[in-house]
Amino acid sequence: MAEIRHLTSADFQESVAQGTWLVDFWATWCAPCRMQGKILDEGLEALAATGANVAKVNVDEQATLAMRFNVLSIPTILIFKDGQKVQEFVGVQQISTLVNALK
Repeated sequence: MAEIRHLTSADFQESVAQGTWLVDFWATWCAPCRMQGKILDEGLEALAATGANVAKVNVDEQATLAMRFNVLSIPTILIFKDGQKVQEFVGVQQISTLVNALK
């Protein structure tokens, strides 16, 4: 069963180094982030069917990661392939958009 991982500065680079990763940068106080989180939860199986891993980064707890990837607005979703950022979405995204980006 697919699951959403929570990444930190300590495990981020090692985690995204191989394969395809969709990483949601968010914060608990952000209403659009909560909307995005629900969309990801409900669409997790569709995302996992693309072969991608799904993760979240709390920008309040992992500010260095947010700064490293120049995350200025949240939610921001970054897609990584073998450690390289290949796409970025800012604002709430629907599952169909994200699945198409992962294909």
